[in-house]
Amino acid sequence: MAQAVEEWYKQMPIITRSYLTAAVVTTVGCSLEIISPYNLYLNPTLVVKQYQFWRLVTNFLYFRKMDLDFLFHMFFLARYCKLLEENSFRGKTADFLYMLLFGATVLTGIVLIGGMIPYLSVSFSKIIFLSNSLTFMMVYVWSKQNPYIHMSFLGLFTFTAAYLPWVLLGFSILVGASAWGDFLGMIAGHAYYFLAFVYPRMTDRRPLKTPSFLIALFADEPVVIARPEDVRFAHVPFDEIHQD
Repeated sequence: MAQAVEEWYKQMPIITRSYLTAAVVTTVGCSLEIISPYNLYLNPTLVVKQYQFWRLVTNFLYFRKMDLDFLFHMFFLARYCKLLEENSFRGKTADFLYMLLFGATVLTGIVLIGGMIPYLSVSFSKIIFLSNSLTFMMVYVWSKQNPYIHMSFLGLFTFTAAYLPWVLLGFSILVGASAWGDFLGMIAGHAYYFLAFVYPRMTDRRPLKTPSFLIALFADEPVVIARPEDVRFAHVPFDEIHQD
């Protein structure tokens, strides 16, 4: 069992493995009181006035307490982040990292701007960790790129992947969890999908061009070139997702 988990972990692509590791270590560290969440949460005042810039990153690594919600989001992170990096962004690690950086920037901007709007500032001031939102953004982007895959929710009903974010959003509301974070993730995911895939097809322009320094960072990344019949994609459990 331990060997199978180790093999599964080692086979993860670099960005997915790095983010999952950082998220688990941070969340477990906070649960064991080795790390204090008060040193991690997003606080614009501390970032600007006391130069605690690490908060712009650490608020995406802490998934609150280790409960069922934590397990759900770790599943989303390990699954859909991996599927995106292995399939849609195969051989384009720099582009995938740029997508995450774009999403993190959009989410941070939404919270900061929302905190300055009357009547909304109170709600946005309560959003101090954006880890769930970034994870949900990846789910949204994956669903937009694989809209016709059939899925089953807890064996209760089937739907196509295009509706996955809405099903999960409804589930969060149903169990009494805050849906704000998931909804913000959908906004960031839609912004990225539109600018990266829809807008270029409409205008032949690419506003989200990956910076050259990121491309250079992964310049030595091995690229596997195979005939179409030899291409292998990430395994998806048949009882959860199946093609028509």
